Amino acid sequence: MTADIRRLTPELSVAPQIAPDDLAAVKAAGFTTVINNRPDGESPDQPPSATMEAEAARVGLAYRHVPVVSGAMTMDDVAAFDAALSETDGPTLAFCRSGTRSATLWAFTQAGARAPDEILSIAGGAGYDLSGLRPYLERG
Repeated sequence: MTADIRRLTPELSVAPQIAPDDLAAVKAAGFTTVINNRPDGESPDQPPSATMEAEAARVGLAYRHVPVVSGAMTMDDVAAFDAALSETDGPTLAFCRSGTRSATLWAFTQAGARAPDEILSIAGGAGYDLSGLRPYLERG
């Protein structure tokens, strides 16, 4: 598998863009659900969500598409991501272009439930510097 999967919690890992060919290996790695956080057409080399969904179904993965425009995340996006996570049964892999957007969505879902230092430490341990989010995470 070519995917760079980074674990945030036992229930959620994030990754940069994965390919349809990666999904069988994602399933074999123990994931049950994939969440795609990229809008279709964000870049010319990205597979369409419908292609990813069809391949996920073929290999036995649940699939959710929660498209979030890079640099324009809203609280509605966070709520949609949180809702998708609540519908999962087992380990989930969320992906976007670099993994940062998916990690950021997770961080916002944790605000108020975990201390900001803990959220930032978890993300940092996975290679995502989300320190710029501290003021928002402190608001809970």
